[in-house]
Formats: sequence, C-alpha cells, structure tokens
Amino acid sequence: MNMPKRFKEYIEDGIIKKIIPDKEKAQFLINESEKSLRGLNKRLKLMGIDEDNANSITKDIYDIIMELIRAKLLLDGYKASGNFSHEAEVSFLIELGFSDSEVLFLNQLRYSRNSIIYYGKLLNKEYAGKAREFLNKIYPKLIKKVQSSKQKAENLKKI
Repeated sequence: MNMPKRFKEYIEDGIIKKIIPDKEKAQFLINESEKSLRGLNKRLKLMGIDEDNANSITKDIYDIIMELIRAKLLLDGYKASGNFSHEAEVSFLIELGFSDSEVLFLNQLRYSRNSIIYYGKLLNKEYAGKAREFLNKIYPKLIKKVQSSKQKAENLKKI
C-alpha cells in the first residue's frame, strides 16, 4: 500500500475545499466517534474478536477514526468530497504530524474497509486485532488534536 498524495495536492485537485469552519457539525462527529468507541468497547468486552465479527469491527474502527478526522477538517475549515475524498482525509494525518507508518496503516484500513463493502472481502480476526491496536494508539493522539482546534475556535470567539 502506498502513501496517499500530500494534502495540498488534494486541495489543488478540488477534492478538499476550503469552507467556513463548522463547529456544530464537528461537535456532532466528535460525539458520534466517542459513542461509537464506547459501543465498540462494550461489544469487544462481551464478545471479543472472532472470524464472525472481524469485518464489522474493522469497519467500525475505520468509521470512528474517520469521524475524528472529519471533525478536525471541519474545525480547520476544510471539507472533502467526490472521488478520492476518503484518501484525501487520510492524507490530512500527514499535516497533523502523524508518522508515515500511522498514515500507511490508516490508508490500508481504508482499502480494507472498501474491500469489505464493495468487493465482499472477508478479513480475519488477526487483522481486526491489529486495527483495534491501531485505534487504541491513534485515538488519544487524534482526539487531542481535535480538542486543541476546538479550544482555538472558542478562544477566537472570545476576542
């Protein structure tokens, strides 16, 4: 799996557009991500990961991460749409200072999620377990960056 293009290239291609920051929608996505994470953790505590739920867990993990990325994009005044929009959103992690290995894994997760949805691919429990480990590693770092943008927006409001 290759690295996505640089975020700037997606802007130049019109896939990422500059918008007025949308704090309300960003907050909705943050809340959804947090709720989905709590729900996923409850499921995993009760059932664990097995071959029967590996696909649904992988899709849930991808969605949880992407909701936070979209929230950060909205807070920073960006929105992705059209072909390659998910890839463009993944590339935003580069702008946020995430490592190449983190970006590569999320890009692979994006590809795996698409393979499930569009091509009927079955993932195994080992891959879902790696995705869960990745979520546990990236979520705290990503939520911190999202909360930082929220705080900056609130401070600007006070000026």
